[in-house]
Amino acid sequence: MPISALIIDDEQLAREELKYLLDSIGGVHVLAQGANGIEAVSLIEQHHPDVVFLDVKMPGLDGFAALERVMAHRRAAGDAGPMPQIVFATAYDQYAVRAFEVNAVDYLLKPFDGARVAAAINRVRDRIENNSPAQDPAGAQLESQLEALLSLLKNPQPTQPSRVVVEVQNRMLLIDQAEICFAAIEEGVIRIATRTFEGLSRCRTLEELLDQLDPARFWRAHRGYVVNIAHIREVVPWFKSTYQLRMDDKQQTEIPVSRAQTKRLKELFNL
Repeated sequence: MPISALIIDDEQLAREELKYLLDSIGGVHVLAQGANGIEAVSLIEQHHPDVVFLDVKMPGLDGFAALERVMAHRRAAGDAGPMPQIVFATAYDQYAVRAFEVNAVDYLLKPFDGARVAAAINRVRDRIENNSPAQDPAGAQLESQLEALLSLLKNPQPTQPSRVVVEVQNRMLLIDQAEICFAAIEEGVIRIATRTFEGLSRCRTLEELLDQLDPARFWRAHRGYVVNIAHIREVVPWFKSTYQLRMDDKQQTEIPVSRAQTKRLKELFNL
């Protein structure tokens, strides 16, 4: 039996990308799509889906506020039906990512990765199969996790160290985050560039590196790149309404901006 789903994202391109990936995976029936938090509340109450793919950052009512409103409506109406599974989508809120992990609520980083979307669907399917109505008729466990998540997000505690380790010619240098221009991953190796030198990170993934970096300063412009916003020298229009970033390192490296991150780029620089 297919999983019923909603996709809520204010960016049409992101909705289309996720819909394409879900169709490619199979076994998921997308009931409807919404473009903002108000539509999210209405569509959830109308369709009662198995899972909602919910964007975090939306104008007006964001994903977290939409979820709070849905839960408030359920309590006011005495709704004892199960909560839909929630898979958040986020482009740059690294604190939120850690909070999702702690509270066992799934998430997807933008730009979306097909394998990661498939893993999220498998996780949703396992939860549905293992949470029969006899075990949890009101979805109390999931609702409790979501409430804990929202509470944690309202009271964030910064955990990023001020410096990171960079390996340069068998030396382990501690450098201030502000010195990093960008980080790039290729074949599982992460290269970190500053304005004066390059070295390697001991992190295994860009997600792991991002956990150490200030989310207000660093942005994942592309699946393979994390950039320091302060070290972007130029925004270069590219083909088919895409962009590249010219950094201020020695090589003036040009870094692609994924289509899913174009909106964030325009927000950063009022393009």
